[in-house]
Amino acid sequence: MVDFSTISPHLNVKISPKAKRLALRLDAHAGCINLVIPKRASIKSAYAFAESNQSWIEDKISNLPRPIPFAHGQIIPVMGKNRTINIIASNKKYTEINVLDDVIEVKTQLDNPSARIQRALRLYAEKELKTLADAKAALLNRKLTHFCVRDMKSRWGSCSKDGRMTLSWRLAFAPAHAFDYVVAHESAHLIHDNHGKDFWKLCAELSTDYSTGKEWMRLNGIHLGRYGKSPSPAREIPEE
Repeated sequence: MVDFSTISPHLNVKISPKAKRLALRLDAHAGCINLVIPKRASIKSAYAFAESNQSWIEDKISNLPRPIPFAHGQIIPVMGKNRTINIIASNKKYTEINVLDDVIEVKTQLDNPSARIQRALRLYAEKELKTLADAKAALLNRKLTHFCVRDMKSRWGSCSKDGRMTLSWRLAFAPAHAFDYVVAHESAHLIHDNHGKDFWKLCAELSTDYSTGKEWMRLNGIHLGRYGKSPSPAREIPEE
């Protein structure tokens, strides 16, 4: 067995039939480095490649924001308000979660309800972000024809002129002026399908604090992936 965790516990191995060469890719949302191995490549050569780049791996991981788990007593920002996770032991067979003004109340019999907390926060984010998106669309005399949230990795949202909008649910962890800017940005695409001068002018008009929100996302957007996340463990790969 080839144990890639000896290089880094944050190294995640992915064997790809489409890849043409060995590659190391940072996944800031998952807090790991993906080692992409072409299907026909030697596992030993992949190990040597990763080992030769060990200092690069360590440098990238050390510069990532530390993960913030969904654990009892943890304070997390949700839709512009800091809220404390309060996990209460319960004999009920189901987990009940309520997002209150300053508390996320979790009644559960599970030892680790983090997956349930994430699902509840995602649903809460979808409801709140849709309300905001609908309001901005109304300012443009437009209506959204479809709205959903996802765990997006390469961008924070998308929107077409026909009213189909998708946002990252992790915007829920951003301050109000930041997620408002992203919603304004995507809403502006209901009118403009480009990033020209008129688009940015409309984006600024739709935002409550355009400059601050845009700058916050540019500098701190990477931090949104750390909530409820932990680094992916490395896998052991059979030797050839």
